[in-house]
Amino acid sequence: MTTENETTQTRTEMPATPSRRGGRAKAAFAGLGLLALGLAGGAGATAALSPSDNTVLMKPVAVNALEDGTQTAVKGTVGDVFGNKFVLADGTGRALIDSGWRGEGGDLVKPGETVTVQGRFDRGSLHGEVLVRADGAAQSLKPPKPGPRGWAERLGDGHLRVAEGPELP
Repeated sequence: MTTENETTQTRTEMPATPSRRGGRAKAAFAGLGLLALGLAGGAGATAALSPSDNTVLMKPVAVNALEDGTQTAVKGTVGDVFGNKFVLADGTGRALIDSGWRGEGGDLVKPGETVTVQGRFDRGSLHGEVLVRADGAAQSLKPPKPGPRGWAERLGDGHLRVAEGPELP
């Protein structure tokens, strides 16, 4: 009988151990915190190491000098606007400009506005890549990059930094 009493007393005299459940929850939260920190660090490193969009503008040519399959720029006055396309006229002629997804809705440019558009001239229209307004503000007309790298372009207004290059006339 004394053996039973001794074991009972030993069990009741032992200090209470902390709950294992609370320890596991803390470890899980710490693991989630480290995972979030790693994801944020990886995203920051990717953004820091990705190339920036600097664009060097080309010197504009006359509309009548446009040739198929060439990368070029033209400067003129906006005529009619048709959704994401508009007519650009200078003293030598008129050209159809395709402004891509940025021009959807027809509110990218206004008739009578002077702009410079740089892009690829092909099959009678200039597929715009950069639009420069009279005040010098440049806007990208390229589609956004696919995936996570293009989220800022899809949310933003497409303004670019223009690298130093030849002065526009």
